[in-house]
Amino acid sequence: MTNQLQLLSDEQMRTFLAQGYLILQTDFSDAFHERLLGQLNEVYSKEGNPGNNLLPRIRELRQVFDHKIVRGALTSVLGPNYMLHAHRHGHFNNSPKPGGWHKDSYWGYSYTRHLRPWWAMIMYFPQDTPLELGPTGVMPGTQYYESRTFAGDEHEAEAKASGKAGTFALIHYDIWHRSTANTAGKERYMLKFEFMRTELPTSPSWDNREREWRLPASLDPSVRRQEALWRESWHWLQGRGGVAAAVDGSAARAGELAAALAGADEPAALDAAYALAALGEPGRAALLAALHGEAKQASRCAAYGLAVAGPQAVPGLVAALGAEREQTAAHAAFALGEQGAAAAGAAEALAAKLGDASAPVRCAAVEALGCIGAGGTAGAALVAALAEALGDGNAQVRFTAGLALCKLGATAEAAVPALVRAMEDDNRYVRAHAAEALYYIGTEQAKDALLEFLRGARWCPSTTPASTFYP
Repeated sequence: MTNQLQLLSDEQMRTFLAQGYLILQTDFSDAFHERLLGQLNEVYSKEGNPGNNLLPRIRELRQVFDHKIVRGALTSVLGPNYMLHAHRHGHFNNSPKPGGWHKDSYWGYSYTRHLRPWWAMIMYFPQDTPLELGPTGVMPGTQYYESRTFAGDEHEAEAKASGKAGTFALIHYDIWHRSTANTAGKERYMLKFEFMRTELPTSPSWDNREREWRLPASLDPSVRRQEALWRESWHWLQGRGGVAAAVDGSAARAGELAAALAGADEPAALDAAYALAALGEPGRAALLAALHGEAKQASRCAAYGLAVAGPQAVPGLVAALGAEREQTAAHAAFALGEQGAAAAGAAEALAAKLGDASAPVRCAAVEALGCIGAGGTAGAALVAALAEALGDGNAQVRFTAGLALCKLGATAEAAVPALVRAMEDDNRYVRAHAAEALYYIGTEQAKDALLEFLRGARWCPSTTPASTFYP
């Protein structure tokens, strides 16, 4: 199957890691896009935005996500067993005013954002989209920053996803983006779909020819260089672990970097976190101090550093799970999850946090358990903890448990009865993630349960308010 895909090249992957997006093009016929656009116009004019039902309502869209260029791009970034998330949205833009710059939330909920490519989005344009039709604009290199690091609504560095019908933007989930002004007076659709990695990388999933990281040849000069971060992600995607390269350091150097970590400049704080991760014991001590501190940005950036500081950071992170400050415990759980198999010994401590009074802490612990078990070696206690989390009183904890179980594969079969119950949950994403988890578990018991659910939940794409029986 891989030979049928058009995988990304090393240069494209380097560009994606540094700039956070690629503008790519499918080769569907004009007739295909004319039919697709006609269906969109009919559905939107008569029924409104179908939201999460976009894919079953517009049947031709399935062909888009089976296309060798689309699948090849997603496989390159997220691995061969990536998940198409249940949240989808068709954006209709006919406004002569640009939209506001923003990062997408996780379906309305808060989340510690991944720097590594665990998530990606595709924004697909089914019609020719010149600049005057208002394509999506993205700000290169901003996918790693919670804060908006650029000023003004208009910015010369803004990249716009303009092109012929079939153009799509493959973006890091967390990049800053917006709709641009549609001055053409015609309809413009952008079809947004989200995707999640379900496995830890063990080898490159793109057309990898070069082992070592180097800067992309066409790096946008506006992008703030974060080479330690980019290099670490490159190595992680190659299956080479996630440990910052060791350098000689001293307590004095650690103190200088700790001051930068505590500063207001978020890119500089991230640089400092990665540099501290490479300094050995003085660096880990400085990162743990920041993790426990009051400053939210410094605590979060410290978690990113501790995630790549090697297994020596695990004991300090486990201890931080017991901190009274909510953000400290949640960030510690996040960093343990990013440590992956190196933090397997922390699974029991993380499972104990599922009884924490704080929903954000419980949510972070649930996700961390899924990441730790993503290597396919989840133990019975880990699976039992995630199955129990499917009944949590907080919807975000419940649907995060479903996503975590997606990463465990057949080792999570004991969670099937809890997943069956979760498919009757009031929250749409709890139900959707439970169904996805059954698919990725993939045993006969899981498949039977999923088929039973889908038989009753089948969607008929031909049924509309105007056509409930015929044709």
